Amino acid sequence: MIELNNFYNDGFGWVCKACDRELNDAGDAVDAEHARFFREGEAEAKQPKLSNHALAKWLDPARTTLTCPRCGVTEPAEKQ
Repeated sequence: MIELNNFYNDGFGWVCKACDRELNDAGDAVDAEHARFFREGEAEAKQPKLSNHALAKWLDPARTTLTCPRCGVTEPAEKQ
């Protein structure tokens, strides 16, 4: 697995470390009361709430650079 400074792979996708830490520190008390299954369920709402808002996106079609849409940090994700 590739080790990056600003992102980690949680098995579902690449997550921005800084945003994930910030969102966990400011976690909602409501979300902590119920398990994820009860909070999310099926996405029947018009605007479903994501379980992780810190998911990174690929900046280029070749998938060599990751970017966080929330904070804008970018990092090359190539093996060296």
